[in-house]
Amino acid sequence: MTVSGSVDPTEQPPADPPATGTQTHRVRRGRRVLTAAVACLCGLMISVSAINARGQDLRPDRQTDLIGLIESQAARNADLTARAAALRDEVDTLTRTDSDDPELQRQLAEAEAAAAMTPVVGPALSVTLTDAPSEMIESAASDNALVVHQQDIQAVANAMWAAGAEAVTIQGVRVITTTGIKCVGNTVVLHGRPYAPPYVITAIGDPARMSESLAADRHLQIYRQYSEAYQLGYREEPLVEVEMPAHEGGADLRYAQPG
Repeated sequence: MTVSGSVDPTEQPPADPPATGTQTHRVRRGRRVLTAAVACLCGLMISVSAINARGQDLRPDRQTDLIGLIESQAARNADLTARAAALRDEVDTLTRTDSDDPELQRQLAEAEAAAAMTPVVGPALSVTLTDAPSEMIESAASDNALVVHQQDIQAVANAMWAAGAEAVTIQGVRVITTTGIKCVGNTVVLHGRPYAPPYVITAIGDPARMSESLAADRHLQIYRQYSEAYQLGYREEPLVEVEMPAHEGGADLRYAQPG
């Protein structure tokens, strides 16, 4: 394209118009809202984790009634989850109504997605693990070879994460990379709630890529050998579309401290 006329090379381009008082106020107000929202979300996560940390010890003990302890902890955890959900809804409402800045809203949405605080929809792969049938007891050297362990569930979830899974659920509960999985008796405790087999681990992502990652995992290769020998259950199922709920727990990390 040809432009007529001449341009003085010494001429400076016009300066940007100064921001009006209204624009400056809106930017400052938006930043304050985002800062407050992030602070509230962090406080919520830390508070819930701290409350959970004061719960009862779920480790087995001779004098402990495991069934009663699990039921008590599950009821308490359900109450904490409901309280956390109510607080999260309140923070979300305040954040959405107090900020009309598109950029701040985008940053907040990205932060929520990274923290698994929003639902996710997409193609998925589901893996089901089940204990061996009771008639296999006599053929096994140990009962431990006939049941699904927390390490097996963790291996499936980790292989899915390694394959780029966007979101993962265990027994329909959204988990993150720092979620703890514990064995208590013949159940697995997740976020303070006990779950019995069969165990269903589902991940949203590329089903073919996740299946390859599962096949390459050394721990799961050994599991499948036991599956063939003792009929431990292992089944993969690709799913066209799955909707996963938001993560309901905290996301902070706790480290062991020297005594």
